[in-house]
Amino acid sequence: MKKIITLISISLFILTSCNGEKKEAVAQSPAIAVKVSGVSENDNSPYVSASGKIEAENSADLSTRMMGYVTKVYVQIGQKVRAGQTLVSINNSDLQAKKAQADANILQATAGYNSAKKDYDRFTNLFKQQSASQKELDDMTARYEMAKAGLEGAKQMRNEVLAQFNYSNITAPFSGVVTNTFVKEGDMANPGMPLVSIEGASKLEVSAMVSETDITSIKKGMPVSILVKSSNEKLTGKVSEVSLSAKNTGGQYLVKINLDKTDSSVLSGMFVNVQFPVENKSNTSKSNVILVPESALLRQGQLTGIYTIGNENVAILRWLRTGKTYGDQVEVLSGLSADENYIISAEGKLFNGAKVSIQ
Repeated sequence: MKKIITLISISLFILTSCNGEKKEAVAQSPAIAVKVSGVSENDNSPYVSASGKIEAENSADLSTRMMGYVTKVYVQIGQKVRAGQTLVSINNSDLQAKKAQADANILQATAGYNSAKKDYDRFTNLFKQQSASQKELDDMTARYEMAKAGLEGAKQMRNEVLAQFNYSNITAPFSGVVTNTFVKEGDMANPGMPLVSIEGASKLEVSAMVSETDITSIKKGMPVSILVKSSNEKLTGKVSEVSLSAKNTGGQYLVKINLDKTDSSVLSGMFVNVQFPVENKSNTSKSNVILVPESALLRQGQLTGIYTIGNENVAILRWLRTGKTYGDQVEVLSGLSADENYIISAEGKLFNGAKVSIQ
């Protein structure tokens, strides 16, 4: 029993020593120079802001409705294509056989039609000369009509086979850029399976989601400002479509904006922040809106935090719940009060409990 008590005492002594050494190491480490800022409050933001994504106005995932092996892929990702250009070829040997059968049926139906027409013309003349009965003329007329319908059916069957050839040679419906290829030579193409994805390179648009409190203020043709998040480039555009239903969009309303002239640095798929020049109703309903710079936030997976200043000038990591984005500032819904200071920049790597010196 004494041995057990002795071991526990030694363990507690070691743990206490380790914790003391860690605290002493933190205390003896040089303070990290930081800059702090107070929380900014926005009583009445002049615009409604929404996140969005740049997309091509024309985009398509091309597929086929026939089954067959892919014989050739003529394009690569990023390649520019013109309307009508062949993109993918699918083995069509079965279609070639069906086309030969259709051609043979047309020859057979043509021969039968020509024979029936001659008999019909002959019996028509004989009937006029009262050398043929009405029954004989009726029989020849029925035979002629059947032969005529058989020839037309054979021609339409050939047209059906020829239409299938359009699905063995996949062509570009419009000029644009190949954004993805889903098959390679030798793969089996199935009906409805995407083969190639292309986007029109001429015009770009933005798809943004707007809350129910602001959607009624947004009108078609309204000029808007767009900020590209990756490059901080500012663009302009006009609202082209406004959805009036949020049934399939999770309570948000879809708004599409046609972009004005852009340069080559603006690409489809980039995320943007859209600013609509209307009164922000959500801000007028709240007396104070807490805004912090995007650069001051720390993101770890799905969590968003910010470093505040604790007692004895140490950095304290505070997890936040954020809201809308207004340009380069983010709304803080909870986790930070209006009278707290937070760190906006540091000259070293911050961690929870790090000693800091305010500049």
